[in-house]
Amino acid sequence: MSIKSYLRKHLPYSFILWTHKVRAILANLIYGFPAKRLKIIGVTGTNGKTTTCNLIAKILEKAGYKVGLLTTINFKIGEKEWENLTKMTTISPFLLQKTLKQMADAKCQYVVLETTSHAIMQYRVWGIKFWGAVLTNITHEHLDYHKTFEDYQKTKLQLFSQKPQLAIINGDDKSAQLFIDQSAGKLLTYGIEKRSDIMAKKIMLEPSGSLFTAVTPTSQISLNLKLPGKFNIYNTLAALSVGVALNVDPWQMKKALEEVEAIPGRMEKVDVGQKFLVIVDYAHTPDALQNIFETLQIGKKGKIISVLGACGDRDKTKRPILGALAGRYADYVIVTNEDPYTEDPWKIIQEVAAGVPRGADRRTPKIEGTNFWKLLDRGEAIAKALSLAEYRDIVLITGKGAEKWMVVGEKKVPWSDQETVKKILTQRR
Repeated sequence: MSIKSYLRKHLPYSFILWTHKVRAILANLIYGFPAKRLKIIGVTGTNGKTTTCNLIAKILEKAGYKVGLLTTINFKIGEKEWENLTKMTTISPFLLQKTLKQMADAKCQYVVLETTSHAIMQYRVWGIKFWGAVLTNITHEHLDYHKTFEDYQKTKLQLFSQKPQLAIINGDDKSAQLFIDQSAGKLLTYGIEKRSDIMAKKIMLEPSGSLFTAVTPTSQISLNLKLPGKFNIYNTLAALSVGVALNVDPWQMKKALEEVEAIPGRMEKVDVGQKFLVIVDYAHTPDALQNIFETLQIGKKGKIISVLGACGDRDKTKRPILGALAGRYADYVIVTNEDPYTEDPWKIIQEVAAGVPRGADRRTPKIEGTNFWKLLDRGEAIAKALSLAEYRDIVLITGKGAEKWMVVGEKKVPWSDQETVKKILTQRR
């Protein structure tokens, strides 16, 4: 065990939080509080943050603004873009403040910052007066850290209690009213079901995207979105809301959104000429996984083969729920290793796998060794899924998305689901 891990386990948590705050204060002092020179839009929520951030950035860029972007998968300063290889969504205070200074020096006007509950709790965003705040949704997640759903909500709420000049809230989310009550400045809600300021109407979901009309207070925008799934309509509405608040031309917003082909690691297709579909996605919460399974039901013509696991040292209560969802929606289920961290990976697999038979339809039960397997090696699990796939089937690999690492113990081991798929399929060809 490293000194860092030892201290985390033995020091009072209040003291650890105090050290986080000290680091954040020092980072701001060293880099001169760069956030004061920027309009920073924080995007928070359980699911959809990365996609929403990227869509907001696309709209702002199309409107002629110079934009900075910091998400789970990518960083951007104007036209310069690079991968986020830190395996952190909201990066550490020193790296964050350093990057914000670079953005300010580059004359970026807006910065879109993916903001997690951990980052808020651990003062990583201390010193940032958010100009705008966006809520995607709040569902079951991080209860290992926040202990209760109410504490999780309250942490997210802190982003809006700063009274930003602009607040964008998912009006269909069960927690919406809490955030609406906290918000000041300009407030816009978006949704599909409940009456909101920006709404999606005439929705037509397709396997490769969606067609819908976005109704705003000043216009109606018909969109042919290349990102599939109802959940991506919500992400798009959130981004549109920012554009509407800034009076971006509707045609520019339409063009920006329709140009987006895909977001890395989010419903990402891996194609080397095989006759079945392979999709890699970051989904690691019950809500996100269910959204993807429901999206795949649209136009389904073959079997769904699910490869999934769960992250170690994180919320354990969701593990059997993930397994149950795979058991319900997939024809074949393979439970495997993901990011075990300091936990026993086989124990995590067993906990996820426990939910698989429970979620299955009684008429088509999941039987281990027949249509349900537990494989410790992730590469072996992916190879098994690909060997089962036939014409028009769908292989869905979830949990890691665009990540380039697997964390085992305290080590980051190089890993890519996409590259593993490509390697296996190319060798077979």
